[in-house]
Amino acid sequence: MTFEGFPESAFDFYDDLEVDNSKVFWDAHKDVYRAAVRDPMVALTDRLADEFGEAKVFRPYRDVRFSKDKTPYKTHQGAFVGVAPATGYHLEIAAPGFRVGSGFYEAAPDRLAAIRQAIDDDRFGPELEKILATLRRAGWAIGGDRVKTAPRGWSLDHPRIDLLRHRSLTVMKSYDFEDVIGNPALADRIRTDWRQTTPLVDWVATHGRV
Repeated sequence: MTFEGFPESAFDFYDDLEVDNSKVFWDAHKDVYRAAVRDPMVALTDRLADEFGEAKVFRPYRDVRFSKDKTPYKTHQGAFVGVAPATGYHLEIAAPGFRVGSGFYEAAPDRLAAIRQAIDDDRFGPELEKILATLRRAGWAIGGDRVKTAPRGWSLDHPRIDLLRHRSLTVMKSYDFEDVIGNPALADRIRTDWRQTTPLVDWVATHGRV
């Protein structure tokens, strides 16, 4: 399958799904989803696999078993290339546009402890700070879930307390609705951006080992 870009109908599909998130709508438009969203996403991740590895293209169905929100379908299509547990490269298309990201999205307690020990270390913590500063200057937004105060075992006056608060750490860049999304050059754009984030992914994969 050759990647030719995402058509405008992909965004239209998610605009409509946000209004009518029902099985009736889905059944009437599943061919649009397949042709405009899923097939291009599979083709795109296949184009990137030679350098970054095989991606998981997520299913469109929500797990509503423990959620008060019982709408059955996700209002975005994501894909993820994992290089370590919950760590790697991310793609997403939705009604608000297209975006890419990297980092670690969650961590088991022992793995999070290892990451925090590396942040605390005066050899490895400053290295992570430098990586993130470089990415910030390149237009990446730094995000992730954080505790509100100092995690147990560290004080509020730690020089890297802001990093120690993270329970996940991601960088994200939005392409919004740029023309590149609709043509094959999108794969090269993502390849370039993901390469920028590889030092972050490698740092987490290395120091998050348990």
